Amino acid sequence: MNIAVIPARGGSKRIPKKNIKDFAGKPLIAYSIEAARLSGVFDKVIVSTDNKDIADIAISYGAEVPFIRPEELSNDFVGTVPVTNHAINFCIENFYKPEFCCCIYATAPFIEAKYLQNALGLLQKNHDKAFAFSVTSFAFPVQRALIQKGSGVAPMFPETISKRSQDLPEAYHDAGQFYWGRTDDYLSKKRMFSEHSIPVVLPRHLVQDIDTPEDWYRAELMYKAYIQGLKSD
Repeated sequence: MNIAVIPARGGSKRIPKKNIKDFAGKPLIAYSIEAARLSGVFDKVIVSTDNKDIADIAISYGAEVPFIRPEELSNDFVGTVPVTNHAINFCIENFYKPEFCCCIYATAPFIEAKYLQNALGLLQKNHDKAFAFSVTSFAFPVQRALIQKGSGVAPMFPETISKRSQDLPEAYHDAGQFYWGRTDDYLSKKRMFSEHSIPVVLPRHLVQDIDTPEDWYRAELMYKAYIQGLKSD
């Protein structure tokens, strides 16, 4: 038994009502719900929210909202792991104990069902791993990053600033889409960003954070270009 947990609280400040704001014709959260359902690997797709409008829209797109998230898990400082664990414990107490759980961000319009399927397969094959989550590569070597220093600049890593790009190892960052885990490991103290995890590499054109209005504008442009490209293939 597997569950998806989509955290979606109603208190977004930089982009009001972000999780249900129209994105290229649909509420933003709809993309995550639809990908989870299309993947066919979940027995339940649960949206964890403290907001009735989000709950109603989530249900209309086929998700379940079996509880309203408690107030202590709905502030600006609560991470996604406590929210995911709350949903796992709710399932254990009211339905059954799921074997695997996938936390899916509500702000991931580029998410694709095949990557959810692939990540679960990797986790099932690698019994020594606790988690599998989405990453993507940096477009430029992070080892040659610059920082502002006074009115000028300085290398962040002086020891590698003069090295050729091809001589530096590729670096990755969290893609902010999905986080598979064995439920026992979610409920343990194991950390996601550690040796316990399998990185699932996504192409950069499918990754865009949506935290500010500028991010939103860029993401919509990327999405429309991506969809247009699919139609022309």
